[in-house]
Amino acid sequence: MPIIESVQVAVIAVPLDQVTSFSTRTVSERHYCLVKVRSKEGLEGIGFCYVGSAAGEIAKIAVAQLLAPKLLGQESHRSEGLWLDMYNESVLQGRTGSVMRGISILDNALWDLNARSASLPLHLYLGAVVNDRVPAYASGGYYLAGKTPAKLGKEMESYLKLGFKAVKMKVGRLSPREEEARVKAARQAIGPDILLMLDANNAWRDLPTALDYLRRFEAYDPYWIEEPFSPDAIDLHAALARSTMITVATGEIEAGRWRFRELIDAGGAGILQSDAAVCGGISEWRRIANYADAKGITVCPHWFHDLHAPLVAATPNARFVEFFADDQVLNFRRLINKQLSFNNGDLILHQSPGLGFEFNEVEIKKLAGKLAWTTIT
Repeated sequence: MPIIESVQVAVIAVPLDQVTSFSTRTVSERHYCLVKVRSKEGLEGIGFCYVGSAAGEIAKIAVAQLLAPKLLGQESHRSEGLWLDMYNESVLQGRTGSVMRGISILDNALWDLNARSASLPLHLYLGAVVNDRVPAYASGGYYLAGKTPAKLGKEMESYLKLGFKAVKMKVGRLSPREEEARVKAARQAIGPDILLMLDANNAWRDLPTALDYLRRFEAYDPYWIEEPFSPDAIDLHAALARSTMITVATGEIEAGRWRFRELIDAGGAGILQSDAAVCGGISEWRRIANYADAKGITVCPHWFHDLHAPLVAATPNARFVEFFADDQVLNFRRLINKQLSFNNGDLILHQSPGLGFEFNEVEIKKLAGKLAWTTIT
């Protein structure tokens, strides 16, 4: 059985090729926290998370000084106990944000290590529903300088040419009339039979403003409206869900089963977007998905398709993986050595042990130098 010998942690800042905007913020680089958990037998499991566009070192400190010491010398298959040890150790420093992301990264690395020790791909180690492919939607539609509604429509159309049957775009940065023009252009470009998701990235602060936008959007039959409000405004999510025909989807930056229970029980999410790199790791993600299943709620996890494809494959109430076709926004793709392939709108699952890929050490060294990794023993 694997005994944990060391943990390595690094934070890598990866510049975006183009400055990119959401509804309320603009990003020029992304910080990723990476870990490698090594057993005495020489096996390694990897974990990773996006930790913001600045101050990524906060997550690294949480891993190195607070969390990793709880794992050393421990049996890696005691994952439930190790999760609880990390959570209890960090309860004063933060039950969300960078500290919970640190727990998530390490928990995911343990699952990867344990699947590798069993010589199984992660989806089979978890207990797969399907073992070959999972459906995905193509995510894009960001705000770029000079990007007109017509250009947005062309972008959405390009995903159909790749075989995707569902696409997502950003909304909420511009006026209601301007945003309606963007949504209209997207719908006209993709036709009536393709699912169109809208992502507001916490754009609105009150119900009347949100409804002003959504009543314009309803004519274009969106599949969901994502993150309309701050994640803390559970009451507003629930009120909006009662006031529009568009399904409310949220949860991507929420953490811990207790907050997800509150969100679900309030009626604030018709589709749950829990992120295993954010919410507490694969261990906590599965607890959240199970509760959602009992309440009849579908899970469509946020962001890292490399991590979430095997989870969707092993979760009966999961539907879609969010997929980024290039590295312009999800530039984490540059930090790993093997990409998921896709066919006819599905992602093809890796069949090698664990997550099925490694970090790209050449790229990491180029971005962060020889001393990128800090080792805890």
